[in-house]
Amino acid sequence: MELTLDGDVVRAGGEARERFYDSRGYGRARNGDLDLAPVEAAHLLSRGDIERIDGMDFRAFLTSAAVSEVAFLVYKDLRDRGFYLSPAREGWVDDPTGADFVVYPRGKGPWDGAVAYRVRVVGERDTVDAGALGECVLAVVDEESEVTYLETDRPDIGGTSDAVIPATEGDLLAERVLCWDPPAALYESAFYGQRLDDDGAVQLSLVEAAYLAREGLLSVDGGAERVVERGRAVEGERFDRRLAVYATLRDRGVAPKTGFKFGADFRTYADVTSADDLGHSELLVRVLPADHAFAPRDLALDVRLAHGVRKRMAFALVDEAGDIDWIAVERLTP
Repeated sequence: MELTLDGDVVRAGGEARERFYDSRGYGRARNGDLDLAPVEAAHLLSRGDIERIDGMDFRAFLTSAAVSEVAFLVYKDLRDRGFYLSPAREGWVDDPTGADFVVYPRGKGPWDGAVAYRVRVVGERDTVDAGALGECVLAVVDEESEVTYLETDRPDIGGTSDAVIPATEGDLLAERVLCWDPPAALYESAFYGQRLDDDGAVQLSLVEAAYLAREGLLSVDGGAERVVERGRAVEGERFDRRLAVYATLRDRGVAPKTGFKFGADFRTYADVTSADDLGHSELLVRVLPADHAFAPRDLALDVRLAHGVRKRMAFALVDEAGDIDWIAVERLTP
């Protein structure tokens, strides 16, 4: 069987089409012949299904510039797990998400039109633009050639935590606001702040206070703008991003609380009826600028921590206009 490397395509004849495409989903049929992507050809070489390409055995081919070893490791791992998959490339399998591979459900192939996963491949020391996530599985290859799969999507975040509260007054301190005589519902039903003592005083974080002041539910000397200015003085431009996310969550019926102990900006409760009868929070939320680039190691750390405390990891990507793109990430075993 003669196979030749032609640019970034490995050309094979009709015998290869019958043997590899028709029965096992490798490559792309072309006028009765078969075209293989280099990563597919490398896998066939590694299995011993073909011996050489332009005189190159597996060792020579993998160490050439023709194929990425990181892509090969992911391709091999998915094949070993029983999947057929195709490289996502122009004229081959077009994919609008920027994926590297389109993976088909087990038992199906490129001829069936069904897709299980769209996979992007990165090494552990690469960076990943946050905006490229949300509609794909990120396959991260570490320095020992093990593959970790992180599933990303765009969650529809909402809840029923929408208790009505009367307006109250508070004093702005260095990094919080104290409400000395708040309505009981402020903490007990709506889950704002923390009780200062048993006498009923409630302390609010700056982000909580800024939101309530803007909603006309909290009176502070200097008004909402003074609280926002204090927030910016404490944490810079990050405060505006956190306030935008906090406000969006509250407006969607979700009660956010600090996520500091988990290394996040917020933990969230979707269905609060009483602060004294809370279930587990559902999400950990990190607030990031829209142009943030992730290190895969940091993503893996966040996801592992969230999983360990029975929560889902979400990222709120805030642009300069205050618009938010939500990305959720969790471990996947294909």
